[in-house]
Amino acid sequence: MTQPTSVLFYVQHLLGIGHLARASRIALALKNRGMAVTLVTGGLPVKGFPGPEVKHVALPPLAVGDGQFSGLHDAEGHPATPAYLEARRDLLLRTFDKVRPDIVITEAFPFGRRKLRFELMPLIAAIEARQPRPLLVVSLRDILQERGKPERDAETVDLVLRHYDRVLVHGDPAFAALEDSFPPAPRIAHKVAYTGLVVPPKPAPSPERHDVVVSAGGGAVGAQLVGAAVKAARLRPDLARWLVITGPNLPQADYDRLERDAPPNVTLCRFRTDFASLLASARLSISQSGYNTVADILQAGCRALLVPFAAGGETEQTTRAQKLEQSGRAVMLPEAQLDGPAMALAIDRALAQDPAAVPAERATDGAARTAEILAEMAADRLRG
Repeated sequence: MTQPTSVLFYVQHLLGIGHLARASRIALALKNRGMAVTLVTGGLPVKGFPGPEVKHVALPPLAVGDGQFSGLHDAEGHPATPAYLEARRDLLLRTFDKVRPDIVITEAFPFGRRKLRFELMPLIAAIEARQPRPLLVVSLRDILQERGKPERDAETVDLVLRHYDRVLVHGDPAFAALEDSFPPAPRIAHKVAYTGLVVPPKPAPSPERHDVVVSAGGGAVGAQLVGAAVKAARLRPDLARWLVITGPNLPQADYDRLERDAPPNVTLCRFRTDFASLLASARLSISQSGYNTVADILQAGCRALLVPFAAGGETEQTTRAQKLEQSGRAVMLPEAQLDGPAMALAIDRALAQDPAAVPAERATDGAARTAEILAEMAADRLRG
């Protein structure tokens, strides 16, 4: 009897939960394809991710607390010590030895997550030393953070050429090609495959009906967004039903302040597992413009007001929001202009849009297509 293809999938979320949500959806698609999947996570626990269907190994968690990615902290918010990092590395390598994967997937690295080199480079060394050598694949979102140091791009290209078998870009090149945000992409074009967007199944509309659903991802950097939304709700009493989802990582003091300030037309909560269904029954979504939130919006078909996260020189969300605004699919409100009155005005522009009038050209079968590509790679390896 042939053993199922074994996959070790590494993902590290630091601020938001988008990386973890996308990886969890892909891991489930791999399992549904008949693969034996172990998802290794390195961030703070998030309810619902990964689901119970996927085998999960949690490393001692790391996070960043200032929105600037300036340092790694442990679960208590203290700077991670060398011993703490060594414990993570050792658990990752033990997991690799135990699973004996046919395929290893690193989410983002080496295009991002450079701070995790202390454990990922030893993992790559272990892969290269193993016989037969596992296939090594990058799982990559469609738009990358722009870098100001060309030497880092050159290092990324070198790592891909020396160690990686495939770069899976979870997007549609008609919307965002890899070279748009990673100029050296032509040098690795022979290793790149586009999967389409990784989205959840199209949701049934929730029986709860809200005029506006506001979401802030993980919430660690969402205080300004949800604060402005509560103020905008006061200015727009004509929108009678607001649901503000703050994210599980919004500091408690900020959450308490929102509860005190919220007008009667606002319902406040930290997290909803039925987020996609809520969007499907909402008139308008107000959110940042991270990959997974935008995928949920496109799948639900609702109108959208996007406030891209731009602190610390972040460019990825702004680029995505600009592309969607140019296509007529969303309205963008820059973070630098964000306050209650500005949001209230932007809401009118967003509500005036007609999402159904914008052609749905983007491939949204990214999880299933990822599983198909990896199955083809594993089959080629057996034949070869």
